[in-house]
Amino acid sequence: MSKIQMKTPLVEMDGDEMTRILWAEIKKQLLEPFVDLKTEYYDLGLKHRDETNDQVTVDSAKATLKYGVAVKCATITPNAQRVEEYNLKEMWKSPNGTIRAILDGTVFRAPIQVNGVHPTVRTWKKPITIARHAYGDVYKNTEMRVPGAGKAELVFTGEDGKEIRQTVFEFKGPGVLQGLHNLDASISSFAHSCFQYALSVKQDLWFSTKDTISKTYDHRFKDIFAELYETKYKEAFEKARITYFYTLIDDAVARVVRSEGGFIWACKNYDGDVMSDMIATAFGSLAMMTSVLVSPNGQFEYEAAHGTVTRHYYRYLKGEETSTNPVATIFAWSGALRKRGELDNLPELQAFADKLEKATLDTINSGIMTKDLATLYEGEAKAVNSKEFLLSIRERMENN
Repeated sequence: MSKIQMKTPLVEMDGDEMTRILWAEIKKQLLEPFVDLKTEYYDLGLKHRDETNDQVTVDSAKATLKYGVAVKCATITPNAQRVEEYNLKEMWKSPNGTIRAILDGTVFRAPIQVNGVHPTVRTWKKPITIARHAYGDVYKNTEMRVPGAGKAELVFTGEDGKEIRQTVFEFKGPGVLQGLHNLDASISSFAHSCFQYALSVKQDLWFSTKDTISKTYDHRFKDIFAELYETKYKEAFEKARITYFYTLIDDAVARVVRSEGGFIWACKNYDGDVMSDMIATAFGSLAMMTSVLVSPNGQFEYEAAHGTVTRHYYRYLKGEETSTNPVATIFAWSGALRKRGELDNLPELQAFADKLEKATLDTINSGIMTKDLATLYEGEAKAVNSKEFLLSIRERMENN
């Protein structure tokens, strides 16, 4: 059987721990037998990031700007324990945060639904897509440990040398301090992406912050969204018979739980990080959540919305059997290949991506799945290890 040819390489960003193991198996079992895979490879494993002083992360993001489509494995964002465990030079920032800052896009995350696994929230009937702002907030923060009593100030020095000062807090003893920032241009790009995506899928758009508490920072998001909607998107939304509305994030949470789904929920960076995990878990599994970063200039970076599955990785290292769910990582590859095929006018590559996703879902719907889904499945289910699951998908692809 001749393999499907590619014209332009994907930017391939390898990752860490159990997802790195699955990454190699997915390529071996599901991709390379069918596609003459072309990628520009970047090793974003924590050890290599440390060896390159995290330059490899920057290089992978710049390659995405060049080639237009990337696929990324889950990576470790180190904390103090990880610094010690991996003997790192320093506590490197989130690679996702670095890539998002360079691409300045919006992350859209949506659950993958299968028959027999119903949402925990009984009213949900349709997927809920999280639109996560991909710049700033805590992911590009500056923070410090306050050693003792003293005054913390927020200081802005303009190009003309003029200073604006505001007291943050009068410390009476030790504590911690954090500074966040964002950009009007990035917030505008986020808003444009959300409005355009909502129009493309013809779904209502919700946006939520906490502007009653954050009267400057969060309120700026609210104002930019409102202005762009009124001046550029209102007429198109009305024509498409979809709605946009703003509400406080605590009210949004209550509305989401009572809803039937089928809409886009736009959130700031940290809010979107948290809420996407909540949505994924409530729909069935963290491993069943797609994620795509879309830049305002039309670059796409696909990944799974979950982490590196550390607990399974240490079991794997001991030679123990694991049943790690690879579905979101498979869908990251299929999404990237489909987009590459679309941009390069390769209908065979697009059809392969569709076939891969269908074979994956058909395998689950036939009752063969990883342990996390088998415990939720309403029907006869056979829990298999990760490799057996991938082989079952491959067999289905070869027979169809």
